[in-house]
Amino acid sequence: MSLKLNSANFEQEVLKSDLPVMVDFWAEWCGPCRMLTPIIDAFAKDYAGKVKVCKLNVDDANDIAAKYQVMSIPTILLFNKGEIVSQTVGAVPKEKLEEVIKPYI
Repeated sequence: MSLKLNSANFEQEVLKSDLPVMVDFWAEWCGPCRMLTPIIDAFAKDYAGKVKVCKLNVDDANDIAAKYQVMSIPTILLFNKGEIVSQTVGAVPKEKLEEVIKPYI
């Protein structure tokens, strides 16, 4: 299961994390976001303990989305040691996410 992010816990859970953090920027009303949810959930299960997988609802935390210039959703940002190391936009297969994360685990 992925961790739900908000403006209050973003810094602690993402920027200060010892693990690489994958953040899925999404919204309830977004069709491609809903398509990506089972892929994100499977990824979180498969990579538990290696990668922290989080979801951030852009409607609930638009300040964070704006800070990272998320213009389209779903957008997946990969953070390592508090820095963005990868950005993926759109619904992508699990294999693409695995390719992105491999250098950091």
